[in-house]
Amino acid sequence: MEFFDYMWEVMGWFFWAFVFVATIFTLIMVFTDLFRDKDLNGWAKAVWILFLVFIPLLTSLVYLIARHKGVEERAASEFQRQKEAQDQYIRDVANVSVADEITKAKGLLDSGAITQQEFDQLKGRTLQGAS
Repeated sequence: MEFFDYMWEVMGWFFWAFVFVATIFTLIMVFTDLFRDKDLNGWAKAVWILFLVFIPLLTSLVYLIARHKGVEERAASEFQRQKEAQDQYIRDVANVSVADEITKAKGLLDSGAITQQEFDQLKGRTLQGAS
């Protein structure tokens, strides 16, 4: 009997540790989204933060339910912005011009390594990435 009591206690600790970590993660996500939201004015942000400080779990759940669409859109736009910045950084570091990329692809086409369709796809992606 003592062993099962100990096991239930350990499982209880694991459960509450999971709830704690999930709550912290959710709070960070909600705070990040609050400061990323340009449509919400300062007073509304202050009220959300006030409730997040005093009633964190309930407020974060209400926030996610009430504002889920905006959270998703802001996260997607931030991801897209970071991806574009990363792509631009890679292009800058690689210092490869569009003409060089197309010349390399043409060389692959001439050597028979790729087909005309693959060349057209590479050329299209290169030109699209340059704009």
